[in-house]
Amino acid sequence: MKLVTAIIKPFKLDDVREALSEIGVTGVTATEVKGFGRQKGHTELYRGAEYVVDFLPKVKLEVAIDSGLLDSVIEAISKAANTGKIGDGKIFVSSLEQAIRIRTGETGSEAL
Repeated sequence: MKLVTAIIKPFKLDDVREALSEIGVTGVTATEVKGFGRQKGHTELYRGAEYVVDFLPKVKLEVAIDSGLLDSVIEAISKAANTGKIGDGKIFVSSLEQAIRIRTGETGSEAL
């Protein structure tokens, strides 16, 4: 089992969710987060004053999957979240040791 964590632009959330649904992913957790990478934020004007926005709004997706789906999940997220501009995000893959469905007590891949 794998845990795929993706940091994407907020307006791409629906596209990524639809792409994951099409390949059979049944559960996704989305969290609104703020951060920066190579973008290093940007400056904005507000009421005539210039200020620096260090942390940009992003969405963090977490998807627990069976190892066999890994390549298709990475491809789906990459294609759906891509704008071709800086700040498109990152995908991280971690091993998932155990999963337990609280309602039924199912464990492992059956719990996903």
